[in-house]
Amino acid sequence: MTPTKRMAVLSIATSVATVALKFGAARMTDSIGLLSDALESLVNVAASLFALAVLAIAERPPDDDHAYGHEKAEYFSSGVEGGLILLAALGIGYAAVTRLLHPVPLASLGPGLLVAAVAAVVNFAAARLMLRVAHAHDSIVVEADARHLLSDVVTTAGVIAGLLIVMAAPQLAILDPLIAIAVAIQIAGTGVALIRRSVDGLMDKSLPGEEIAAARASIVATLPAGAAFAELRTRKSGSRRFIEFKLLVAGSLPVADAHATCDRLEAALAARLANAVVTIHVEPHDAAPQAGSAHG
Repeated sequence: MTPTKRMAVLSIATSVATVALKFGAARMTDSIGLLSDALESLVNVAASLFALAVLAIAERPPDDDHAYGHEKAEYFSSGVEGGLILLAALGIGYAAVTRLLHPVPLASLGPGLLVAAVAAVVNFAAARLMLRVAHAHDSIVVEADARHLLSDVVTTAGVIAGLLIVMAAPQLAILDPLIAIAVAIQIAGTGVALIRRSVDGLMDKSLPGEEIAAARASIVATLPAGAAFAELRTRKSGSRRFIEFKLLVAGSLPVADAHATCDRLEAALAARLANAVVTIHVEPHDAAPQAGSAHG
């Protein structure tokens, strides 16, 4: 099993455990704040299962029908997870408003908050490990799952803090549904961010500005005297960065020399940007407008 798949399995196991703990805490206390936190974790389970299925597709090697690989499947996972989070936010918001209109007394807050705290610690430990693996393998699926777990930790901490105030001052019980509404708003923002990132990937958005600048710097530093480059284009698919541009050389330059220059450019870009797939079109100087050169 690959490291990213192991992280997806870890996410599922963590989410199942925390769902059980949080629903137990909500049942003990009858707190809508803790119930909202439990519902968010339930979404984690569904999202993690979907992520595991998508990773099985995304990690397939290129084939005749998908010559550029299957990595874009990761963007579908991130988008679905964002959609599930938005649905959870709407459900939590509805339940919170209902409780605000029809208050219910809280009970056993001490034991319930202790159980919720254990769930938060489990989530935090799993999320930190998943983020390390996500960065090492540049996996948007594992990163999205990890950040969702971290978001869950922040949510749980906020709920616990609010209910501790209610424990100290029972007359402030209205904080319980207000906390749930705050949870709904917070996770809705996470859902929108994940959906936006998925759309960017599916629409072949260019690499971030700092990565494009790094690519330009590598090209300029590697170009031989008299050569230039033009029409630099970039995009990302899963963990792979696609970089394409025209190499402008003298028309009399031997093919072998142009090929050697391309090899050096590809090596330089691969050393600067992880998982770079470089495509270079060699053309004579007068075939395209000059955009960059070995002199600037």
